[in-house]
Amino acid sequence: MTIRTILVDDEPLAIKGLEMRLEAFDDIEIIERCANGREAIRAIKTHKPDVVFLDIQMPGFDGFSVVNGLADIEPPLVVFVTAYNEFALKAFDAHAVDYLMKPVDEARLAATMERVRQRLAEKNAGAEKDRLRELLEEVAPNAAADIKPVPEAHAASRFERMINIKDRGQIFRVDVESIERIDAAGDYMCIYTGDNTLILRETMKDLEKRLDPRIFKRVHRSTIVNLDQVKQVKPHTNGECFLKLGSGAEVKVSRSYRDVVARFL
Repeated sequence: MTIRTILVDDEPLAIKGLEMRLEAFDDIEIIERCANGREAIRAIKTHKPDVVFLDIQMPGFDGFSVVNGLADIEPPLVVFVTAYNEFALKAFDAHAVDYLMKPVDEARLAATMERVRQRLAEKNAGAEKDRLRELLEEVAPNAAADIKPVPEAHAASRFERMINIKDRGQIFRVDVESIERIDAAGDYMCIYTGDNTLILRETMKDLEKRLDPRIFKRVHRSTIVNLDQVKQVKPHTNGECFLKLGSGAEVKVSRSYRDVVARFL
């Protein structure tokens, strides 16, 4: 995988130094270099990079202004390059992919690249925007005012509508809305669509990331249910209950997940 990268710094020597250090990573492709914040916003919106190494202390449009200017798009991962104080670094550590102190240390950069690869593998556009907004609220609250949460309609579009399942030598295209429930069996998932059962080789944790959490909820440690498929809630003893689904199947809701049925009460 090639990591498409933009470097942003008003100091040419700083960009050159970072570029030289990034040459050690075969998967990095530098597609643009920007000398100020306005250039950076234009380049990011045009090229849609995977990651941006962003200087904070630039005249005029600083690094926080760049983050603010990306509020209307799917944001790239951001690595801050900074000489900020300890308080800010704690916030960067919590909400940004990473931060680098000038002058950039090679070992620290290597660790940063590992974090970048990991976040790219699990990237969720809405979650990334939320992280950047939280960062601004903590470090630069004035700059955060214009960044809004992801609208619900856009949030829904982040999740898959169709899932490809290779089962019994065939590839099935499954409409997510047709999935009634999912049962875990180790590294395999049993996908029930009411009239069919398919086996998907994937962990429940990974599959959950692909499904809209407002619709697909765990009701047991090893079971996910499509709440839109629930036709009846049947109380049981000890705070447990059963959900009757459209196919007639009944799924037990364990006490640990009983808050799931609150939407029906």
